Amino acid sequence: MTQEWDLPDPFVIELEVQPSAIDEYGHANNAAYLRWVEQVSWAHSEHLGLDLARYRELDRAMAVHRHELDYLAPAFEGERLALATWIVGCDGRLTLTRRFQLVRPADGRTLLRARTRFACIELSSGRPRRLPEEYVAIYGGALVAE
Repeated sequence: MTQEWDLPDPFVIELEVQPSAIDEYGHANNAAYLRWVEQVSWAHSEHLGLDLARYRELDRAMAVHRHELDYLAPAFEGERLALATWIVGCDGRLTLTRRFQLVRPADGRTLLRARTRFACIELSSGRPRRLPEEYVAIYGGALVAE
């Protein structure tokens, strides 16, 4: 089955729902979905050339300002999932916005749609700081229109 994504050119990782993600209701806990969102964000940043080491060198990081997660269907232990992300906003000054879509390829069902807004901070102080030109060029260059 070919997956139809909400937006073009997604960055995608594959996941398998581990027993540790399962809660008392017998499905993946909402916190697991949030961890997966963080996982794909880092994987995409690393793919673009901005890993944690580079963040530290520049003394800048993209810190979560706001998460919006719409849980649409449950995931169960052992299921294989595909999680896509796109950069849909980069103001060139302080913020970056990503979108996410979590899909179960076995039936094509979308389990989650999410959006995260990040703000650039100085790692050494935790204070908001302007995006380095490198971030603007790399993240801005990866922008996908919504």
